Amino acid sequence: MELVLWRHADAEDGLLDMKRALTDKGRRQASRVAKWLRPRLEGQWDILASPAVRARQTADALDLEYDVQVALGPGASEDGLLRAAQWPQNGRHVMIVGHQPTLGRIAARLLTGHMGDLTIKKGAVWWFSGKYDRHLGLSETVLRAVIGPDLAD
Repeated sequence: MELVLWRHADAEDGLLDMKRALTDKGRRQASRVAKWLRPRLEGQWDILASPAVRARQTADALDLEYDVQVALGPGASEDGLLRAAQWPQNGRHVMIVGHQPTLGRIAARLLTGHMGDLTIKKGAVWWFSGKYDRHLGLSETVLRAVIGPDLAD
């Protein structure tokens, strides 16, 4: 199973957090990363996005269908996000377009097996591969790629 964590791109400031839109810089970031991602998304993917406007606009850059899930909104729990992705039992590949600090905490847990905080840059992708044995559980997690919008060209 593949799990891609994609933090929303740069967004405008505002008091209505769920309605904050991408800035021009954010639209460019999302476009660059989507261009890098598209040819690498082989097989069947479940693309899940936070309902926040900035996350949906980031996912829109892929020009692929995605599901908006309230459980992925700002302030989502790590366990809730992993349940939404069905990690690691899901037989399909999953991409989550979401927010800090949750995505960084998931990355820390996948890398170390422990709770922690990592910072995922706005617009960046962290790509993990996991092998799952239904009798033994998760047997291996590998960090395949970390791509920021500045490296996606």
